[in-house]
Amino acid sequence: MSWLGKLYKTYDQAIILNEDETQPIEPVYHKSEKCHILITITEHGEFIKATSLLIEQQSKNKTIIKGTNNIIPVTPKSLTGKTSGPAPYGLAEKLHYLVHNYQEFDLLKKNYFNEYYNALTEWCSSNYSHWKAEAIKIYLQNHTIIDDLTTSKLIYIDNNNFKLKWNKKDDKPNVYQLSGFKTFGDLVITWEVYKPGYSDSSISNDMTLINSWINYQRNINVKNGICHLLGENSFCINTHPKSIIQTKEAAGSKLISTPSNTSYLTYQGRFTSPDQACQISFEASQKAHNVLRWLIKRSNALTSPQSAIIAWAVNQPNIPQPLESLDEPEALFADDWGNVDNLTLNTESASTPIEPTLDHSKDLGQRFGHLFSEKLKGKFSGAPLALTDSIVIMALDSATPGRMGVTYYRDFQPTEYLSNLEAWHLDCAWWQRASKEKQQAGKPKWYRSAPSNWAILEAVYGDIIKSNDALKKNLSERLLSSIIDKQSIPLDIMRRATHRATQRHSFKLDQQWQWEQNLGVACALYRGYAIRTLGRHYAMALETNNTSRDYLYGRLLAVAENIEQFSLDKSGEKRLTNAGRLMQRFADRPFSTWKTIELSLLPYIQRLQNTHGGFITTRKQLLDQIHSLFNSDSFNSDKALSAEFLLGFHSQRLELMTKKTTTESELDLIN
Repeated sequence: MSWLGKLYKTYDQAIILNEDETQPIEPVYHKSEKCHILITITEHGEFIKATSLLIEQQSKNKTIIKGTNNIIPVTPKSLTGKTSGPAPYGLAEKLHYLVHNYQEFDLLKKNYFNEYYNALTEWCSSNYSHWKAEAIKIYLQNHTIIDDLTTSKLIYIDNNNFKLKWNKKDDKPNVYQLSGFKTFGDLVITWEVYKPGYSDSSISNDMTLINSWINYQRNINVKNGICHLLGENSFCINTHPKSIIQTKEAAGSKLISTPSNTSYLTYQGRFTSPDQACQISFEASQKAHNVLRWLIKRSNALTSPQSAIIAWAVNQPNIPQPLESLDEPEALFADDWGNVDNLTLNTESASTPIEPTLDHSKDLGQRFGHLFSEKLKGKFSGAPLALTDSIVIMALDSATPGRMGVTYYRDFQPTEYLSNLEAWHLDCAWWQRASKEKQQAGKPKWYRSAPSNWAILEAVYGDIIKSNDALKKNLSERLLSSIIDKQSIPLDIMRRATHRATQRHSFKLDQQWQWEQNLGVACALYRGYAIRTLGRHYAMALETNNTSRDYLYGRLLAVAENIEQFSLDKSGEKRLTNAGRLMQRFADRPFSTWKTIELSLLPYIQRLQNTHGGFITTRKQLLDQIHSLFNSDSFNSDKALSAEFLLGFHSQRLELMTKKTTTESELDLIN
């Protein structure tokens, strides 16, 4: 129950500052619901207008029509058991709850008007009534909703059947089919109640209406047992919310569920009823589920449509996520790791450190995030980081359509979590290639950073990862221990990324940036593996004194590629170099493959000798320097290369891309 307790406490802290959130947290006895039509009335229940809330979206080359999310009041029964019978929401509802003679138009849906109207009447008759609820009640008494929607051209009746008419253009797609409605009784109607001098006419944002409904529900839901989470007499339930991960694949999954068939329950033999094994109050359950749903949504914590990994603290929801990549990765490093003048990197100075006198309880974790950022920059390491009792890491997985489980749960001290997170970003930092989309958005072509979770997924599995949710989830969870527990990089993941990085020939010429992206990820994973497992540290600049056989062979391959690529560019040829085509074979049999590559360079060297003698001279000298660092026995060996050769190859390649001499200004074009 520790995760429930943490979430329950987090809710009380988060709800205080919820006014400034673009993604509001759902109050207790409320939920977020997609609404399709908005009806505006006066305070006296007079109809003003009806407007469509449907929005058109593109998904996988298909047009999808969806409703707009609104916060609506709910009852405990309507929140968890609406499919078992009539269970009306508080105000916003489906059309077949709001039309008194609905079945005269549609036989596919039952008419639940009486249940809805009676519940609304009871609220309006209580001490917690609200004038907006009373206005809606008066409007429904007039039974004009069908005529009003028809007059507004949102629906029309043909042969006694409801149909939906798009209210913008006649040539719009058939919303009935695209929305997936089996019947238009599923259209959700929400309300606006206009009153002169009253600023907020909605039912979603009016706190007086929200509090009125909450107090009414607390009054009518009688305390019926001891909540095992709060330890006090409360209104307890045996059905709990779903849609924790708000995707189609996980929408019906619950973290806590009590099956109707009790013959196989594990409590038997120890307890006489399931309530003795686990009993939680409605408010405790909903607060915990609401804040968990809120944390997942605002943190982009999904690792697949059925799973998520989330980090938070009770007083600090805005903490760095374990699978989150840095927005400004260059800010991580203050030291000089090589000549980067020609890579157009972001070298802006760090911002002024946040003063320690700020009250972190007022900004709900922004100070915590700033402290982490400043800690990484090395500018504010003296600031106290123990601002909360603990940081919680939690992984969720919906293994079956109706069940969701907690697959990982752990409490960290803030300093331990931040230290391990910092170690991941430092140990696995390497030159990463930005995608075309990021470059077009103004990002630098090359930047230093630990690879993002998605970049690792693509580097390890390629395009197959886009359609295989199980692989996404599995790899993300395996990387989690490396990130937050400071464990070694899994050997098989590192080797698979290395193998794919050597398959340069499988990428077309216009996809070479993707290969460069995979190469950066493979180098980052091996660097992290070497630091944590082998105790070997590699600089991100070229190590000219490194005499490792694998590293030197990688440098040779980079120089060979540079010579041939330069010649191809001068002659206007567009094809992959021999070094690129033979990269995988070179990794398996470096000595024999190098002979083939070296012989293939002779025509290009002869071609460039007369026109670019300075370039050829410097490259020959570089080849000689690298050869001189080899041990003769190691050079003559055809033993397969380790992933270390990629570090040598990538470092030498970047060095040749950026370094200029007085005779080789043409090297700018090789990038």
